[in-house]
Amino acid sequence: MSTPVYTIKPALRCLHKTQNYRRCLRTFTATYSSQEAALQATSPTPSLDPALVGKKGQEQQLINQGVQPIGSRRRRAALRTSTNIPFEQLPYQCFQEARKILLTDREEKLEHIEEERKRIAKLEDRDPAKCGGDVVKRAKLTAMRKYLEELKIKADINDPVIKKRFEDGDGDMNRPIYRYLADRKWREYKRLVMMQRITQMNIVPDVLPHLDPTTAVDLAFGRRNVQPGEFVDSRVSEIPPRLSIQVFDKGERLVTILVLDSDVPNVEKDRFDYRCHFLATNIPLSPTITSLPFRHLSPETQIVLPWLPPHAQKGSPYHRLSIFVLQQPEGKTMDVEAMRTKEQRHGFNIRSFNDRHQVKPIGVHLFRNTWDEGTAGVMTRAGLEGADVELKRKKVEPLPYKKKDAARYR
Repeated sequence: MSTPVYTIKPALRCLHKTQNYRRCLRTFTATYSSQEAALQATSPTPSLDPALVGKKGQEQQLINQGVQPIGSRRRRAALRTSTNIPFEQLPYQCFQEARKILLTDREEKLEHIEEERKRIAKLEDRDPAKCGGDVVKRAKLTAMRKYLEELKIKADINDPVIKKRFEDGDGDMNRPIYRYLADRKWREYKRLVMMQRITQMNIVPDVLPHLDPTTAVDLAFGRRNVQPGEFVDSRVSEIPPRLSIQVFDKGERLVTILVLDSDVPNVEKDRFDYRCHFLATNIPLSPTITSLPFRHLSPETQIVLPWLPPHAQKGSPYHRLSIFVLQQPEGKTMDVEAMRTKEQRHGFNIRSFNDRHQVKPIGVHLFRNTWDEGTAGVMTRAGLEGADVELKRKKVEPLPYKKKDAARYR
């Protein structure tokens, strides 16, 4: 008996479709196909321009690579959508007319600068006896040089090219205008935060009676930047830190770096003492020399007391560790060998140190340390005792007239 044709044709069609579908299927592989490999070889990964990135993901990729985006996101978007025209040649009539006015004002300021320089040179050549003596002559020269620096700043303060370079991070700190702009930016936010921290945590007056920082100080342990007053893990602070110190006045000077713990428990006297964790002197500093890694300092000519890892015993309150930048007198170099014999870690008094060496605090930073899971290991590796000791608060007995009579409650 033969099979009907109307039952065979549908089965053949289903079989044909199944075979075609299996041909279209692709098995999972760990390699690229030839077309995908050729496409990937011909299209390399585009590099990101820090001056033009506009998306948050692209900004994060640059930050992960260690590159910071330049300027604001709105500015980068404007540069990305505009033609490649120099900033000072932008084809806007109002902008160009304003630049003409600013250039005219700058020419007048430059003439005043030349006149003031001639006056200073003339006064330098005069006999001190004819101008009131050496003290009066030095005072006049100091005032005139200060006025000359102000004229230099006023000549460039309204220049849009100067402001653009400063915002892009291309400013030359040897020029007074860029130091002025950097100082103003620091005082608008970072200095206010620092003053709040040292006041809130009683660094003033516990450590120093008065403090007026004029230098920006940033702290970092490895790749971790530390904000003022932040808690730092003892394993992170075990390595010597790196300071970034920015001064805003011209010239090179010598400074002393001091790291002080002001919350060291003294069980015998029932009080807190000071402990010096680091002391280095004769460190050159200028507006262009800003990075200061502790491990790069000379142990023979600069380091008085090497880095001691911050540590807090179990049960003690958190420790405040202050970093002070002390400016040395002009032309004075400290005797490192004499300081090593006299300065001690425990019981260090910064007030008497400042009076004895005539140094002036110009910068400060602050971080905190407390007992954590890594403190015992840090103390063991540093050869410090007390890792197995726990401090407990002593119970204060009430005064006799404040004690409650137990018979009343029976």
